[in-house]
Amino acid sequence: MVRRLSLAVIGAGIAGLAAGIGLAAAGHHVTLFERFPEARPLGSGLMLQPTGLAALERIGLRGAITALGARIDRLHGSTDRGATVFDLAYADLAPGLHALAVHRAALHGVLWAGFCASGATVEAGRAITGIDTASDGGAHLVDAAGRTTPRFDLVLDASGANSTLRPEPGGRPFAYGAVWASVPDTGLAPCSLTQRYIAARAMLGWLPVGQAVTGGPPLAAFFWSLKPSGHADWSRGFDAWRDEVATLWPEMAPVVAALPGPEALTLARYTQYTARTPFRGPLVQLGDSAHATSPQLGQGANAALLDAMALADALERCDEIPAALADYAASRRAHVRFYQRASWLMTPFFQSDSASLAWMRDRVFDRLKLVPYLRREMIRTLAGLKTGVFRHADAERLAGSGNWRALRDSNPQPAE
Repeated sequence: MVRRLSLAVIGAGIAGLAAGIGLAAAGHHVTLFERFPEARPLGSGLMLQPTGLAALERIGLRGAITALGARIDRLHGSTDRGATVFDLAYADLAPGLHALAVHRAALHGVLWAGFCASGATVEAGRAITGIDTASDGGAHLVDAAGRTTPRFDLVLDASGANSTLRPEPGGRPFAYGAVWASVPDTGLAPCSLTQRYIAARAMLGWLPVGQAVTGGPPLAAFFWSLKPSGHADWSRGFDAWRDEVATLWPEMAPVVAALPGPEALTLARYTQYTARTPFRGPLVQLGDSAHATSPQLGQGANAALLDAMALADALERCDEIPAALADYAASRRAHVRFYQRASWLMTPFFQSDSASLAWMRDRVFDRLKLVPYLRREMIRTLAGLKTGVFRHADAERLAGSGNWRALRDSNPQPAE
């Protein structure tokens, strides 16, 4: 697209900041609207899979986030009885392949610095509540004070899972969520996402995430699954819960002993939402605004980064905005649908009241890796590589490291 566009980005999260960086670099005029007076991250730790790292490489930020995060080489899950549920190593797919666990504040800080250096404009403390479509196909934004913005050619809704701007509202809540906290990394399980389960009703997790800020102490994300409806009972039984954690994972006893009380952990709720078409008129959806789910497969941040890159590519390839939006949706459709469905199907095996699903999981999941093809497919799913993440041309441009090139070569995908 030769014409340079006037673009509004709503939300200073992962998708919004990454899209703003990529689109400003392409020469478009980008204005970001953030409802908080100061943009801030919400959450503890997350996993950047090889796909997400490739996207960050493309916008020049992989080195900065790697300096803060913690390398993750494997995932390991076991039951309270010591049975292994899964034990998967990224390197079994390609030598040197790995993920990176990061604190949300670290990723936000790196993206925010990149956005501020991009030449884009920020309007903080301005909550956008509506969009008025202009007669020429553009749009004006309306904020909570009733003020109207100048016209934009395209509006990017990156305001998250609770977006009020979606053309198709809705979503299905998961029965289970989690409480989480950022705690000092004691070296308990280095280079690994480690989980322990009691049937499917409880899941205890530990993820080293590195530093929240440069020079800060090493941290880990600690989480425990529970029903949001049971949060009050969990809070009242906090001391008994500490004993339960110490029984399930004795080395974790000092960690939970150091927590002053239930207020030290934050409750997270999960919702499943998938836009049938992630655009309508001058509005296009990215990240959780377009597709929210549980974090069971660890793809949320990566999907947001891939959305941002796919939209930038589509606007570069196509001469007109409607064609670019259709191209964007088509390039992301298979990947988004696969991971949305996989997350919906997999979550009850780890977070539900079903004794039969837990029984099946404990007896089947770890045995699947004994079949080389199934082991490979399990790791490809984990790494975000199922169903052709990028077109060939995009994969070539996103090959910012030897690891990504090795992955691409080991997992060729036909152009769509």
